[in-house]
Amino acid sequence: MPTTASSNTTHAVERLQRVIMPRRGEPHDVRSLYLLEDPSPTGRVKFDSRTSVAVPAGCELSFETYFNAFPASYWRRWTQLHEVVLKVVVDGELRVDVYRSKIDGSRIAVDGAVVSDGAIEFVVPLKPFEDGGWIWFDVTADADATITEAGWYATAAPGPQVMPNGSTVGPFAPRVTVGIPTFNRPDDAVKALQALSTDEEVFAVIDAVIMPDQGTNRVADHPDYAAAIAPFGDRFFPFTQGNLGGSGGYSRIMYEALGGADGTGAAGQAASPYILYMDDDIAIEPDSVLRALQVARYASTPMLVGGQMLNLQERSHLHSMGEVIDRGMFMWTSAPHVRYDHDFAKFPLRFQGNKDDKPTDRNSKDLHRRIDVDYNGWWMCLIPRIVAEQIGQPLPLFIKWDDAEYGLRAGAAGFPTATWPGIAIWHMAWSDKDDAIDWQAYFHLRNRLVVAALYQDGDVKGLVSSIEKATLKHLLCLEYSTVAIQSEAIRDFLQGPDNLFRVLESSLPKVQAMRKEYSDAVVVPSATVFPAPSGAPGVPTKDVGGRLGVPKKIYRLARGLVHSFRPHDPVHHEVPQAHFAPIEARWFSLSRVDGATVTTADGTGVVYRKRDLGKARELWREQAQLVEELKAAFPQLQEQYRAAHDQLVSRSAWKQVFDGE
Repeated sequence: MPTTASSNTTHAVERLQRVIMPRRGEPHDVRSLYLLEDPSPTGRVKFDSRTSVAVPAGCELSFETYFNAFPASYWRRWTQLHEVVLKVVVDGELRVDVYRSKIDGSRIAVDGAVVSDGAIEFVVPLKPFEDGGWIWFDVTADADATITEAGWYATAAPGPQVMPNGSTVGPFAPRVTVGIPTFNRPDDAVKALQALSTDEEVFAVIDAVIMPDQGTNRVADHPDYAAAIAPFGDRFFPFTQGNLGGSGGYSRIMYEALGGADGTGAAGQAASPYILYMDDDIAIEPDSVLRALQVARYASTPMLVGGQMLNLQERSHLHSMGEVIDRGMFMWTSAPHVRYDHDFAKFPLRFQGNKDDKPTDRNSKDLHRRIDVDYNGWWMCLIPRIVAEQIGQPLPLFIKWDDAEYGLRAGAAGFPTATWPGIAIWHMAWSDKDDAIDWQAYFHLRNRLVVAALYQDGDVKGLVSSIEKATLKHLLCLEYSTVAIQSEAIRDFLQGPDNLFRVLESSLPKVQAMRKEYSDAVVVPSATVFPAPSGAPGVPTKDVGGRLGVPKKIYRLARGLVHSFRPHDPVHHEVPQAHFAPIEARWFSLSRVDGATVTTADGTGVVYRKRDLGKARELWREQAQLVEELKAAFPQLQEQYRAAHDQLVSRSAWKQVFDGE
């Protein structure tokens, strides 16, 4: 039975998750992340704060939403809790009904009651949520009423946590050091600081903010910088350093949060129990900070708590739910049952699909499953101090794979990672970046090989096969610069672990210089810089009817290979045959032309890709030889990288880098 205010009894001991409202003025699609409204004669609901909502008479309101439903299966799997309390405080009179879902999203009524001018609590056991399920509540108003606050609570304070060796630590206080590395994004960095200081409850739990600035356009020169850091006073710690990439920025944060090499550094004196990594180019729901802290504090064992990624350009879209490493080819991929780029405005949690839907049609059933991951991206990731002290700093990888390696390392040491629904940031979607083919392709491959050497057991046939397949695809797509820098990535990996720190700052300039030698890496403002396309009749530009079936794929590959082995026509290196938008620039299109302009993924420019049979053969042979060297040397390199690992992630090693700045 629910407990009302009149009983003078409360089961709500410590809040886990606030029920929060959209910011005023948010469009309908963004509001769907917070609440679902049934129209009433008096209009839609109104809110004067982030934690209260006025519900007009005749309105029905559901909180079966991304930010306000309670992800019960995650709390059951990873924390000490066996039950949770929903507490709702009301001015006026409302009917409150509590529901839960099963793994397939089907709804089950839990409890309900009318509350008048006071608080009501519902205690919900977590036992039925082994594999999936959320808890939420709906309200119905017969007269005007206001929810002044609501939230999900624990029935007890957090207890000690069990370490992998069986000892116990904690419980820890809800305090955090926030780290935001930045590189030539002063506007974004200032906005991130402002977001952390404008929510009073979030601001109160922050011990320190550490901001390594690695760019040439410094945040300190921004006109709003002084005002943005003023609320933090002596809790704000900026560090200026050369461009050491994401791993260098995040490593600096961890290094300083732990007090530097000797533990006496000023930024680490608060000894925060938790370190929160955040990117600079994000928008954050501030309550995510509080939620991540509570998950970490109530966890059964110390663990990394990751935020999910919403799409900054389509803000109702959940872009990434969680990721794993495919050990067959040692490549990151979406975890089983995730929904990529899920639009909550079209497919809310309650959407089960239509009667005549095909199995492949979109619905929200998988959103109710618990998704288990190997690691979490560092766009938002909370790391317990005790984990950082035990397993060390990030690897010196510049960018790419540093977060994946840290999650694998933590997991191997007995500290799991969870990517938590309702804890999230908004970030630009990967589909709007060319990072698989631009300068970042070097780091994608080199660092993938480094991490594979550390964690992949058994043969590397799958890894090698995927490299060879990717190389063929890049050559068919006339992405010669990509193949060239990926060959350089293999060479640098073959140099062994001692090379990682040596090239931490020099790799990027080297790769950028290499790419200037290839036209497919030279971005110009518009295709109008070149002559109008001469035409490429018969060249396919899309998958007719969806993804290519095997027969059609074989046919198109054969046609593309036949053309690719013919000498190119130099005329088409001066006059492009076609212009392709990013969605049209596919291997079966580009392999049939000798020259074409292609728009970059972000739409801001174009490149001119020119087929050159001699260059393609040279790049293929060069990489084929390197791959053979890789296969022969990999077992020995595994031993070398594993032997060097502890030193590579030590504070003493990073001290030499930071002191040299």
